[in-house]
Amino acid sequence: MSLRSSFARLLRKQAESALQLQKPAHSVALIGAPFSRGQKRRGVDHGPAAIRNAGLTARLSGLGKGRATCSSGRVEKWPLADMTGAIRSLGLLHDIGFFYVLFFSLALGSISGHTRQCPHLCVIWVDAHADINTPLTTQSGNLHGQPVSFLLRELQDKMPLLPGFSWLKPCLSTSDIVYIGLRDVDPAEHYILKNYDIQYYSMRDIDRLGIQKVMERTFEQLMSRRQRPIHLSFDIDAFDPSLAPATGTPVLGGLTYREGMYITEEIHNTGLLSAVDLVEVNPLLGASQEEVNATARLAVDVLATCFGHTREGAHAVFDELPTPNSPDESDSEEQVRI
Repeated sequence: MSLRSSFARLLRKQAESALQLQKPAHSVALIGAPFSRGQKRRGVDHGPAAIRNAGLTARLSGLGKGRATCSSGRVEKWPLADMTGAIRSLGLLHDIGFFYVLFFSLALGSISGHTRQCPHLCVIWVDAHADINTPLTTQSGNLHGQPVSFLLRELQDKMPLLPGFSWLKPCLSTSDIVYIGLRDVDPAEHYILKNYDIQYYSMRDIDRLGIQKVMERTFEQLMSRRQRPIHLSFDIDAFDPSLAPATGTPVLGGLTYREGMYITEEIHNTGLLSAVDLVEVNPLLGASQEEVNATARLAVDVLATCFGHTREGAHAVFDELPTPNSPDESDSEEQVRI
């Protein structure tokens, strides 16, 4: 059996399990993809396990949104094309709230597969980095700094033919993506953002406008002509390193906790979120276990907020307050203790 068909069966099994629930529209399938290629630092392939161990499944199950099903399948040696083919074969992304716990270069596969199922989707990319170098402009040579350039139609005349990438077809236009949280952008990336008219909000823009205005403008850019599915790509290094220290490329001056939660709360409130990539949690890079735990807990908070947790409270439906069954019940010793 081929790797692609094996992974397709894995995803299909999780999807079918979720569809059997009473409320399939509120189901979430968790796919852990411990992948560490595309860059040189070890440890990011342990990110999915760290997030699961921080209580992700229980947190989502407690939201009153149905049950979260979780896969522990490892795909670290599988080609990125397998992710694309597997997602395409499901044909279920718009019926179930899917998200993928992935390393960023896998956005090549997750977004490619998602667009084949939902051709008109848009992308919100929350990150300290633009990840839009081309193979000819990259300074590091790392694939994880290049995925967006492979996905954009407007950049294809700047892309060399690379062995092993014939499966990848450009699937986004520059108007389909908005960046939030940028603060470490290479010269060539800055040129691309400016000259190809790609909407982005740096941390300076967030300071100037405020996160509410940034989200309003993001939705105006992406949804002004029609509503469409949202693919959220959220790199944990979008947060300030004081909040998320266990990550590979931390940059000072990032999102506060409140700003990060506001972003995902507002995306959830649209009702259009279709898939999430939550990436770059690296347990081997924390200076202490507490730093690792803090980063993993933050990732859980991000994902829980994507699927309905709010800072106003996320509880089961409460229809009315109870009333005493007898006149003296409210004064009984069992009911009132001072």
